[in-house]
Amino acid sequence: MLRYIARRILLMIPTLILISLVTFIVVQLPPGDYLNAYVAQLTQEGGETVDREQIEILRERYGLNEPFLVQYWKWISNIVFEGDFGRSFEWERPVSELLWGRIALTFVVSLASLLFVYCVAFPIGVYSAIRKYSLGDYVFTFFGFLGLAVPNFLLALVLMVTSLQVFGVTPGGLFSPEYAEAPWSWAKLMDFLAHLWIPMIIIGTASTAALIRVMRANLLDELNKPYVETARAKGQSEAVLIMRYPVRIALNPFVSRLGWELPALVSGAAITSIVLNLPTAGPILLSALQSQDMFLAGSFILILSVLTVIGTLISDILLAWLDPRIRYS
Repeated sequence: MLRYIARRILLMIPTLILISLVTFIVVQLPPGDYLNAYVAQLTQEGGETVDREQIEILRERYGLNEPFLVQYWKWISNIVFEGDFGRSFEWERPVSELLWGRIALTFVVSLASLLFVYCVAFPIGVYSAIRKYSLGDYVFTFFGFLGLAVPNFLLALVLMVTSLQVFGVTPGGLFSPEYAEAPWSWAKLMDFLAHLWIPMIIIGTASTAALIRVMRANLLDELNKPYVETARAKGQSEAVLIMRYPVRIALNPFVSRLGWELPALVSGAAITSIVLNLPTAGPILLSALQSQDMFLAGSFILILSVLTVIGTLISDILLAWLDPRIRYS
C-alpha cells in the first residue's frame, strides 16, 4: 500500500510541471496582453490618449517583452522558490493577497458541497437499488432528473427568494453586510454557516442527482451476481450481506469520481458565484481571463489544477483501500 501511494505521489511531480506549462500557454493564447487590452479599453471608453512610452516601461517592468519560455520560467520559479505569484495588473496588488482568501472560501464551499453530495447520494442510491421500482425509487428518480435538468443559476434565484422570505437571511454573498469586512469571530462564523447552505445545495444538486444514478446502477449490477445469492443461502443477515459485499464493490466507481468531482464543483460554482455574489475564485478568475491579467488568471488556474491532482490522489488511495486488487494492476 505504501509503495502504491509513493508511486502515485512521484507521478504527481511531472503531472504538475506539465499542468503549469499548459496553464501558462492557455493564459497566453489570446492575442496581445493585458497592456494592449487596457489601452484598447481606454481608447474605446473615453478616447483618452495613452503615453506609449509609459506603456513600454510597464511592459519592460513586467517582462512582457521577454520570450514565452523566459516569462514562464520567471513565473514558475518565483512561485516554487519564493512563493511569489506575481502582481495583478488589474488590481495593482500582489496576486497572493487576492489568491489565498478566495481559494480558502472556494475550498470551504466546495468541500461543504462535496460532503452534501456524498451524504445524500450514497443512502438514496443504496435505497433505490434495494427497493427498485418502488414508490420511493420513482420519487427519487424524478427528483434526480429534475436536479440534473434545472440550471444552477435558476435554482440559485429560487433559493435566494426563499431564503429572504422564509428564513429572513439576506440572500447573496457568504456574509451579512455587517460581517463582510469584520474580523473572524463566533458571530461571524455563525453568520457564515447561515449563508453557506444556499451555495452548498445549489452547487451540489446536479452532482448529487448524477451520483444517485451511478450508485443505483452499480449496486443493482452487484446484487444480481451469484456470490450474493450464495451468501444469502448460507443465512447471512440481509443488512450485513448488502453492506459488506455488494455495497463495498459498488463504491469503486462512486469513489473514483472524487478525482473530477472536486474540479467540477469548483468550475460549476463560477456561474453560481456570480449570481449569488460569492467572494470565491469563480468571479475574479473570469474577470482576470477577460482582462488578460495573466499572473492572476494563471495562479488561480494552477491552484485549482493542483486541487484536481490532489483529489485524484485521494480517490486512488481510497480505491486501493476498498479494493486491494487495484494496487497491483
